[in-house]
Amino acid sequence: MKLLGKLLLSLVALGLLGGVVAVGALLFALHHYSEGLPDFSQLGSYEPPVVTRVHAGDGQLLEEFARQKRVFVPVKSMPPQLVRAFVASEDQNFFDHIGVDFFGIARAAITNLRAIGTGRRPQGASTITQQVAKNFLLTNEVSLDRKAKEAILAIRIERTFSKDQIIELYLNEIYLGRRSYGVAAAALNYFDKSLDELSLSEMAYLAALPKAPNNYHPVRNRDAAIARRNYVLSRMLEDGYITADQAQAARDEELVSVVGRQDDFVEAGHFTEEVRRRLFERFGETTLYDGGLSVRTTLEPALQRMATEALRNGLEAYDRRHGWRGPMATLDSFDSWAEQLAELPAHTGRPEWRYALVLSVNATEASLGFEGGARGVIPFDGLSWARPWLPDQRFGESPTRADQVLNKGDVVLVAPLAAEAAAAEEGSTPPPADHYGLKQIPDIEGGIVALDPHTGRVLALEGGFNFASSQFNRVTQAKRQPGSAFKPFVYLSALEKGLTPATLINDAPVVFDQGYGLGNWKPQNYSREFYGPTPLRVGIEKSRNVMTVRIAQFIGVEAIEEIGKRFGIDFGVRPTLSLALGAGETTLIDMATAYGMLANGGKWIEPSVIDQVQSRDGVPIWRHDPRDCSACHNLVWQASMAVPVLEDPRRQVVDPRHAYQMVHIMEGTITRGTGRRLGSVGVPMAGKTGTTNDGRDTWFIGFTPDLVVGVFIGFDEPKPLGRRETGSSVAAPVFKDFMEELKAANMLPTIPFRAPDGVSLVRVNADQGTRASGAGSGVIWEAFLPGTEPEGQPGMLGNDGQVTKQAVPQAVSTEPSGATTSISSGTGGLY
Repeated sequence: MKLLGKLLLSLVALGLLGGVVAVGALLFALHHYSEGLPDFSQLGSYEPPVVTRVHAGDGQLLEEFARQKRVFVPVKSMPPQLVRAFVASEDQNFFDHIGVDFFGIARAAITNLRAIGTGRRPQGASTITQQVAKNFLLTNEVSLDRKAKEAILAIRIERTFSKDQIIELYLNEIYLGRRSYGVAAAALNYFDKSLDELSLSEMAYLAALPKAPNNYHPVRNRDAAIARRNYVLSRMLEDGYITADQAQAARDEELVSVVGRQDDFVEAGHFTEEVRRRLFERFGETTLYDGGLSVRTTLEPALQRMATEALRNGLEAYDRRHGWRGPMATLDSFDSWAEQLAELPAHTGRPEWRYALVLSVNATEASLGFEGGARGVIPFDGLSWARPWLPDQRFGESPTRADQVLNKGDVVLVAPLAAEAAAAEEGSTPPPADHYGLKQIPDIEGGIVALDPHTGRVLALEGGFNFASSQFNRVTQAKRQPGSAFKPFVYLSALEKGLTPATLINDAPVVFDQGYGLGNWKPQNYSREFYGPTPLRVGIEKSRNVMTVRIAQFIGVEAIEEIGKRFGIDFGVRPTLSLALGAGETTLIDMATAYGMLANGGKWIEPSVIDQVQSRDGVPIWRHDPRDCSACHNLVWQASMAVPVLEDPRRQVVDPRHAYQMVHIMEGTITRGTGRRLGSVGVPMAGKTGTTNDGRDTWFIGFTPDLVVGVFIGFDEPKPLGRRETGSSVAAPVFKDFMEELKAANMLPTIPFRAPDGVSLVRVNADQGTRASGAGSGVIWEAFLPGTEPEGQPGMLGNDGQVTKQAVPQAVSTEPSGATTSISSGTGGLY
């Protein structure tokens, strides 16, 4: 018995010693692993990287900028069943443990022992709190050291934060695949739904993703995804979160995810990129990509769609006029031709265009094959436009047979003829569905911008044929010569110097000595003709170069440079007489903004693509309009309340009377001048064409009282557009197409231009500048400052720079002419 007692005492002593050693080891481990642990108190002020969302003026989504696609949602705003789904899937005892689940560890250990040799993946026992500690404070290193630190931090986190705070951190931080960080972003990217729109089946699927999102892809690994979803539903049923009927209904529900969310976005690549650049400049990279900004832009989606379509139509129309440049590729072998088509890189034409292989071709049609094996044909009518490519001429010889254009093995772009026919006359018989038209990605480029002349808000902007092929923005980045589009500012300066719209300018040959070794400069009109003494107005309407140069000689090149800068056009070159013909370089956005200042009565505006920016908390941190109006926020208005009056901060850059005179003159461009083909739109508008030397750059900028639209078209590497290609034939049709679409949509009201006080409207003979006694052919209303109205013969600008009375000239020709001269010159003698 004594021996047994001693043995028992020894065992007790050893147990106590072992316990002391174990406790000591535990204390040592706690002390060792606690050293250098990160400060977890930062979790209390957690602000995760959140996606910046950019919206159009009507609230539609334009773009999302983020390194991690995350939308932060407080746990109190999440559906309870969603939270329970993640708890059931990831941490069954979350609401009961102290940060480490000892029962879960034991259960996982037993399960893993039983699974030895089966090849099954070992089961983990990390709690949600431990995952928070790892994701926020530690690394993904696989080691006992990291697991020990993770457990210690988890316990400390549980003692400091509530369960709701911990689950909120977890559900907003976790990565769930498809570039989705947090459950809100995942709900959008997988199902295009907000959290409160998710079904139980969809919640269970999201809860199935944390362990390995790529293993449960809803399309590539559909069976595995459904099995994992059903497992989560079983766990929810087991834990009492749902009923058996709910679980079965969720299992029976189809797992349907969205392929992509691009249909939710307004197509405005160049505009959106301009917004991104400006946000980057103002707020920096971190705030832009991680700050969760909410950006309200100026874009009007309806106008943007019309502008994009008008520009593409115009670029295609020019490109087709100049002929067919050949196929996209040629297949040497017809083996597996459908698969070869599928392997071609994505094209950068219109979205509805598709690749097709010419399987055979004869005189009347070409037989086509498509990716997937479908078939179709291009009838001759679908390719009759495809003349040989003649870049220096407007028209080549028209084909008479389909096999003159295409060959067997050609890979081409096509679009259904039925879609084009839908836009044609009603009542016409549409072509068969398998009939296609030949398409070609334009080699030429351009831009279009529409803005509000009163605020500078950019309502639509398209900087090229397709943003996917070129991110270069021809509206804001391309510096090109505006040509005659700059002339209105030269003539405006002449009005400021005392000339009137009726002053006669001698449209006669003039020669300038450019200095030693440079020879003489003899400016020419587009028509190569001269028209004698002509009213100043006609110089804009008919875009007369010689008249413009004479005016520039009168007002001085410094005045030309000064008025350009006053309107925001800085050519950045030494001023010479050639500036009067638009020989300097500027951007389309600057030209359109300058025209906007004419339209609004001479008030300074700056173009803006952003109305307002809010922080992640919804607090406005920047506005384009800085004016404060507390009274504007009244929720209830009464008749007795005074209407808020806001101060107009815009500075006056020109006398509003002179601005109106210029607008009135430019209306003549539409009714009688180089833009007269636009008169069919049927609303009051003004504008000016522009064509540079050799037709390298073509412009049209036009406006109504409340809308300015600018169009530029040219090759990125400047070269002539071809004979007889001018702003009137290339750029103006784009403007017309856009304005007609606006009118058809009842978005273009018929409002006359507003005349300011101090303007006298007098009837004059348009071709002579003389006062008219009554209405009649060739008689127009002309705008004068009081006291400058013509009495008898109009004044004439002479070679000596003096305005003198002249005999009434012969009526000038009404033949249209454009402007091409754009040569640097000096200001030598006038002969």
